[in-house]
Amino acid sequence: MSERVFMKGCEAIAEAAVRAGCRFFAGYPITPQNEIPEYFARRMPEVGGTFVQGESEVASVNMLYGATSTGIRAMSSSSSCGISLYSEGISYCASARLPAVYVNVQRGGPGIGAIQPAQQDYLQATKASGNGGFRMIVFAPDSVQECVDMVYKAFDYAERDQNPVLVLTDGVMGTMMEPVVLPPMKSDEEIAKLREAYHYRAIVGHPAGEYAFCRPGSVGTGQEAVNIEAAKLYETWDDDVEVEMIETDDAEIIIAAYGISARISKVVVRELRKEGIKIGLIRPVKVSPFPYEAFENLDFNRVKGILDVEMSIPALMKWDVEHAVQGRCPIKECLRSGGQLLTNDQVMDAARALIKEVL
Repeated sequence: MSERVFMKGCEAIAEAAVRAGCRFFAGYPITPQNEIPEYFARRMPEVGGTFVQGESEVASVNMLYGATSTGIRAMSSSSSCGISLYSEGISYCASARLPAVYVNVQRGGPGIGAIQPAQQDYLQATKASGNGGFRMIVFAPDSVQECVDMVYKAFDYAERDQNPVLVLTDGVMGTMMEPVVLPPMKSDEEIAKLREAYHYRAIVGHPAGEYAFCRPGSVGTGQEAVNIEAAKLYETWDDDVEVEMIETDDAEIIIAAYGISARISKVVVRELRKEGIKIGLIRPVKVSPFPYEAFENLDFNRVKGILDVEMSIPALMKWDVEHAVQGRCPIKECLRSGGQLLTNDQVMDAARALIKEVL
């Protein structure tokens, strides 16, 4: 029988990782994700895992690199300006094709910014998580339950692709409490089997004459070979696009939003529908790969406007929406930033203004 408990988002993220078989965590304190390493510090000894509080974010992400090199399921987490310090290490993980999993509990920025929630790291997460032009699958939960489900799945995706995976959430989800159904705990036997599947490439010490698999280096044509192989991987991600579409079949107005902004927007769609207004929502469940076709395939003879809703100034996801829409209808914005939270009323007012303008 599934276990249903009441948990804070950060703690639920950590417990989901433990249940997925994560047995190494390295991290450094930063608000609003402090409860993740705090939870791991208590939980890891109970399951025979290892918790390390690194002396910095740079140290922590490089510990993540080392741990994943041994084939163990490993994870780290930070928030916004801390994630910026992860960039070099994550780029190294991508180059070495290591299945690192990490979580960004976003806060305001740029710079040290504010400790309150924001969504100002979208472009960093989806376009420029480090040098070299690598790509990652990026999950974007809109509830504590999805934080649990996505972290649990992230390890499978990372190992399938031998590539880093990011769960992009925010301080609202990290600090709120909700009832969640926790996934099953992987047994020691299951974890050992998962690790053995990648033994051929793990740096664990091999018998004489047997070598761990290593990616080509940067000498000569080696680096280009790595890039070509990675590009082939990214082309396979079309089947991994995941999007939630609500009331879009007859919608004349579309809200585009992800994460906590999408959760707020669902309320607005529901309330305006009660008034007979034909409004819908497109929510990327994964923001990378982005669901361009969900926007490209809209009937623009019917859809008269799109409202981009984000806790970011300037708008960031709007760039992807504009790329898909190609000017076929106006795109307006409803934005907050720097830790200032969106409210239902603000999104409602912005939706009404767009409706008045285009209908």
